Amino acid sequence: MSIATVNPATGQTLKTFDALSDNELDNRLHRAVEAFAAYRQTSFAERAGWMRAAADLLDAERDEVARLMTTEMGKTLAAAGAEVSKCALGCRYFAEHAERLLADEPADPAAVGARRAYACYQPLGPVLAIMPWNFPLWQVMRFAAPALMAGNVGLLKHASNVPQTALYLEGLFRRAGSPPDVFQTLLVGSNQVERILRDDRVRAATLTGSTPAGRAVASVAGDQIKTTVLELGGSDPFVVLPSADLDRAAEVAATARCQNNGQSCIAAKRFIVHADVAEDFERRFVAAMAALRVGDPMEGSTDIGPLATEQGRRDVEELVTDAVYRGARVLCGGQRLGGPGWYYPPTVVTGVTPQMRMYAEEVFGPVAQVHRVRDLEEAIALANATEFGLGSNVWSNNAHEQERFVRDVQAGAVFVNGMTTSYSELPFGGVKSSGYGRELAAHGIRAFCNVKSVWIGEGGAQQTLARTP
Repeated sequence: MSIATVNPATGQTLKTFDALSDNELDNRLHRAVEAFAAYRQTSFAERAGWMRAAADLLDAERDEVARLMTTEMGKTLAAAGAEVSKCALGCRYFAEHAERLLADEPADPAAVGARRAYACYQPLGPVLAIMPWNFPLWQVMRFAAPALMAGNVGLLKHASNVPQTALYLEGLFRRAGSPPDVFQTLLVGSNQVERILRDDRVRAATLTGSTPAGRAVASVAGDQIKTTVLELGGSDPFVVLPSADLDRAAEVAATARCQNNGQSCIAAKRFIVHADVAEDFERRFVAAMAALRVGDPMEGSTDIGPLATEQGRRDVEELVTDAVYRGARVLCGGQRLGGPGWYYPPTVVTGVTPQMRMYAEEVFGPVAQVHRVRDLEEAIALANATEFGLGSNVWSNNAHEQERFVRDVQAGAVFVNGMTTSYSELPFGGVKSSGYGRELAAHGIRAFCNVKSVWIGEGGAQQTLARTP
């Protein structure tokens, strides 16, 4: 795939970029190691100052950056502006809390025969971040803000269709005053990723993307004994039970499925509805989906813009066509829209069975599948009947049902009576084929740290040794 900005609303190629040569890439890695040697010794106060300055720039440049993201990957201008603001909030959160989250953790010195004992968190070094196009600013920032505040340096291999957003991020940290080369964008193709991962100068990696991409990165990183964090695909369940507020659930369901033009790992994709309320919920949900306006993402009245790539729309079409061929029923949408650009309408499908690809595969577009179940047990079983385990939603005002869902659904997050999203204050990640490790919150900032045990004895004191090492 070429490194280029292609406007998904028109299909027009606006700007192309050359990939780094092997020599240029080698120079970038050398500079990252040199930058880390000095940057790791900076104080939390210094790093926080640079991070707050980056947040100020994001706020000041919000409209400009939003237009850039919309041009490169098609999200609505309103969604792009909200993403910029969220990144600024994330920068400020880690600027404020990093020192506390990485504070030394004391142990009982008497228990280990020491004068003092504790665990401390120290940065690992250059971290490679392999990032996707769907949230081109936020998914980078939710790695970069905690990693840089921890004292690591970042190397960004962004998706090839958002190169200008990737270069903006490199310039952002530089203009905010961070030391040179603390955060670098590497304009490289996928064929160069393995070489970077195997380079001894790169100490860890994080990837947000597909499950096959995660397997490939984990395999190489495992061979090199390098820390990885993987946030992969999702097929999130959205469970509606009889005690739910159906009007609110249906309204949120449409947003949860079609956020970011339906291209979100944590978008609700499988709507699992109790039979007692299924007909009422479906009527409300289909009406809400059909009412969403598809159009130019630059226009304020647009709810859903184009899919980011032509291949992405083709993938969605194939999944819907396969389901219909095998007996599924389309309640709204289901056909690509005419004219230029890679548009696909909000679509609701029922009667999905395990014989259909859609049952097991992630649909990365505004397509919802609705299932009916008889009781809570069947709802939980169907929610777990997927290789994925990223986010999940349940709509119920019954305390027992809420507790069962929280306990038994296999996912990295559970949202009760609300839409799955990410917050700097909460860890973010999945289980099963949705990946491992966590971003954000305390878990995220510690992900790329060496947790070092420190034992300090009295001078000349005799240490009491345990029976095993």
